[in-house]
Amino acid sequence: MDGTTPLNQPDKVAAEAPMIDPFGRHVSYLRVSVTDRCDFRCVYCMAEDMTFLPKRDVLSLEELERLCGAFIRKGVRKLRLTGGEPLVRRGIMTLINNLGKHLDTGALDELTLTTNGSQLPKYAEDLVAAGVKRINVSVDTLDPEKFRQATRWGRLEQVMDGLAAAKKAGLQVKINAVALKHLNADEFDDMIRWCGENRFDLTLIETMPLGEIGEDRVDQYLPLSQVRRDLETRWTLTEIPYRTGGPARYTEIAETGQKLGFITPLTHNFCESCNRVRLTCTGTLFMCLGQDDAADLMKPLRASDDDSVLEAAINEAIGRKPKGHDFAIERRGDAPAVGRHMSMTGG
Repeated sequence: MDGTTPLNQPDKVAAEAPMIDPFGRHVSYLRVSVTDRCDFRCVYCMAEDMTFLPKRDVLSLEELERLCGAFIRKGVRKLRLTGGEPLVRRGIMTLINNLGKHLDTGALDELTLTTNGSQLPKYAEDLVAAGVKRINVSVDTLDPEKFRQATRWGRLEQVMDGLAAAKKAGLQVKINAVALKHLNADEFDDMIRWCGENRFDLTLIETMPLGEIGEDRVDQYLPLSQVRRDLETRWTLTEIPYRTGGPARYTEIAETGQKLGFITPLTHNFCESCNRVRLTCTGTLFMCLGQDDAADLMKPLRASDDDSVLEAAINEAIGRKPKGHDFAIERRGDAPAVGRHMSMTGG
């Protein structure tokens, strides 16, 4: 041995060739939608009568693992699995366990996922064993009937059982709640108290204009600038520098000691610091959640066993990452800013 590093050693390659977009941002965070399917039909996410992708159009778990490995070699340090609902994908723990090995080598800093919580009683302990330390769970309302209406097919009791399983397994939980004018505008105080009692952090999210959902989003939209002003009349919110790599900006709630985050793609975006790209279960790479430009990675993935072809396609895509999105909810009846559903893009 001469002390030099072999060219095929993944960790060293990542250090030598980070993904830098045209605006100097280091892309180190990959969100992967492992399926477009879900056992809920949330009103802001998808239509009730969704048509899902045929199996032949969806990457196998082995292909998803290979793609993730390529991104890790190129400098991705944080990997989040999403859906749809990621835990309804058959055999998903095989993928999660294999990706968790990158935590052991130090090539990956964090492996996490966003879930609706329905499958956590089955998978919480397995997730911890694979190296997952924290998860995001979507809970938009604490009212069982409103929860059923918002998710169309979901039961709040099912999610609460999942959260109990996550706590028992030792997972750190952050609750995600989409702010919807006619659903939960009067519930944020209760959610803050509930999260405080359970030691959950909470992030509020503005509804995003993605995909036709069978409703007018103007009727749903609730600006978080308004929500925050209202909350500050009853809670002491202090800005903190805490970051998770995502778009949320956090405050600490003095009365509970927990964090309260705000994701505001409409009233105030944070595109200038975006370090994320999103991969769909079809191998399509979206460089921005709010833009249609995308790169087909399925073709180079299946064209050759040589990852240099795949990595060249990734490099070309990162070179097209835009400065920011142009989300807007302004006029009733407008088409969504982006035609694809959130369940396709993976959040």
